[in-house]
Amino acid sequence: MKSRQPWVVGVSGASGTPYAAAVLRGLLAAGESVDLVVSRASRLTLLDETGISFRDAHWREDLAAWLARGADGKPDTFDVSDALGDVRYWAAGDLAAGPSSGSYPAKGMLVVPASTAAVAGVALGLSKDLLQRTASVTLKERRPLVVAVRETPLNGQTLRHMVALDEAGAVVLPASPAFYAGATHIQDLVDFVAGRVLDAAGVPHRLYRRWEGELGGATPRSD
Repeated sequence: MKSRQPWVVGVSGASGTPYAAAVLRGLLAAGESVDLVVSRASRLTLLDETGISFRDAHWREDLAAWLARGADGKPDTFDVSDALGDVRYWAAGDLAAGPSSGSYPAKGMLVVPASTAAVAGVALGLSKDLLQRTASVTLKERRPLVVAVRETPLNGQTLRHMVALDEAGAVVLPASPAFYAGATHIQDLVDFVAGRVLDAAGVPHRLYRRWEGELGGATPRSD
């Protein structure tokens, strides 16, 4: 029997919870196992951006509601009925959780969105919560770590932290949507960033139109 090997998705308190939802949908659509860590600060952002109050005791229902909601507040077409079967949730304060150990068989970690506080904590190896601890473990085990920074402008201190993460082996991926893929809705821009996160992790997806060397890619799609 093949052992479970999940991607750990860490959601920090930065604005950009739709990015996290799109990454989670992409992973589940690709048949990947997911371990989810939602920081305490991110719950406030999630409540503000979606109206969803994320609770440890009811995480499955709250996650389903989150994934069913598009970036514009309208229902997403993603079918969550069976997709949550291979999602495991860990409380942010549980430093004894599986992903806190290098022996836990994770593929890697995606921090999306990543606040400057999360970037600093990981760069400095603070491990103040499970998100930071898991990111530190990911680096020491030489597993893929993608950090989708969502902040602007960036000061020198944060830039130095980002350089430190890059030097430690992480992929620093600012949440910067592009427009060459023919975006016509907010969700298209969100999906572009989510797709780039999945690209960095090597996870196949169809979240955005790829550049193929021909001009005209920004022409609105008819489908």
